[in-house]
Amino acid sequence: MSTAGHPAGHPEADRGDKGGVRTALAGLTTRGRSFLAAGIAAAICAYVLGQSDLLRVGLLLAVLPLVCAAVLYRTRYRVAGSRRLSPGRVPAGAEARVHLRMDNVSRLPTGLLMLQDRVPYVLGPRPRFVLDRVEAGGRREVSYRVRSDLRGRYPLGPLQLRLTDPFGMCELTRSFSSYDTLTVIPQVEPLPPVRLAGEAKGYGDGRQRSVALAGEDDVIPRGYRYGDDLRRVHWRSTARYGELMVRREEQPQRSRCTVLLDTRGLAYRGAGPDSAFEWAVSGAASVLVHMLERGFSVRLLTDDGTSVPGEGADGFAGSSQESADAAGLMMDTLAVIDHSDGDGLSRAYDLLRGGNEGLLVAFFGDLDEEQAAVAVRMRQRSGGALAFVLDSDSWTREPTEVPGPDRDSQERLRMLREAGWTALGVPRGAALGELWRQADRERSGLAVAGGGEGWS
Repeated sequence: MSTAGHPAGHPEADRGDKGGVRTALAGLTTRGRSFLAAGIAAAICAYVLGQSDLLRVGLLLAVLPLVCAAVLYRTRYRVAGSRRLSPGRVPAGAEARVHLRMDNVSRLPTGLLMLQDRVPYVLGPRPRFVLDRVEAGGRREVSYRVRSDLRGRYPLGPLQLRLTDPFGMCELTRSFSSYDTLTVIPQVEPLPPVRLAGEAKGYGDGRQRSVALAGEDDVIPRGYRYGDDLRRVHWRSTARYGELMVRREEQPQRSRCTVLLDTRGLAYRGAGPDSAFEWAVSGAASVLVHMLERGFSVRLLTDDGTSVPGEGADGFAGSSQESADAAGLMMDTLAVIDHSDGDGLSRAYDLLRGGNEGLLVAFFGDLDEEQAAVAVRMRQRSGGALAFVLDSDSWTREPTEVPGPDRDSQERLRMLREAGWTALGVPRGAALGELWRQADRERSGLAVAGGGEGWS
């Protein structure tokens, strides 16, 4: 919860009496200005015609809005406002609820308050609320919903509080100082479980394990922890140390997965939620979440060499807690990622260490012959490789147009497949889950033909 504790009755830009007078007069409403103009006109007429009664009426009309403005400006309401997002990170197209709370921390009741929160236009209309009289020490709570089809980080606030007098002559605005940020992340599509069995290197479900003991005499025990299997209790060490000890038998090495996202501006055409680039960003987010749920250590890599790791020292997310933190970090990165100015994939290739990357899942835009050759060399630096290639022509083509054969795109897919990639073309509007299953079927067919297993 963020608290906007700036007192609503204290102007943020009060610079002396002259500034205060200008602020008060600027807050006159149409009714107040009309009363002031009518009073001045009546006073002038009374002076010209010599009518003292009309002069009294004119003075009353002119003084009333001025008195209301002065009293309202000098009113020292002490109001504390706070905002709470539920949740603070939402997928594109989903709704978040914003809860506002106003507390009257003064000893005097307030008058009629109008509350307004500033939000970007992509999140919807600007919310406005009218709060009745708030008693001393009282509280009012209101809420509104925001929604965006476009990912990004959007500021909410600051809160604005409008004060009005009982006659509606003057209206002043006070702003709180704090604001919050709503993060709209890419849509994540659940992926079906497929077999990611690996080679002897230990990637995928077949995990490499390092044994910490060579025999009974080499046992390195540790203290018992809640949830440990009782069958792993080492009774000799338990008797020696006087507390329950268990065998430290295996140290599993987590499987690794690198998700490569091609963000080159020249590789995509079109914009908006239904564009090829947004599909690639959403696909990368879906694969990252899926692989983390499968227990993989993952990292996000872009074409310009920018790596977004978790907390692991080697660039991959480590333990389960680190994986959760890494997932949030990568989702926040994908929420604001945009096209890069680069024209090649060489920087990403340089970051791939030979044979130590595990599974490589890449989302490519348009590939020319040179960049396809770089992608071919990437295959040599991974234990297994899966590529989704988005052809911008098919994504920018009108739905009524009959698609023709794209020889260049087919040639790029052939080059990747001959190099060992499981490469799939992504047509417009394709579902990632179906492509994921198709990739598994194609890889399984290649594995049977070659005598291997799954995605290595």
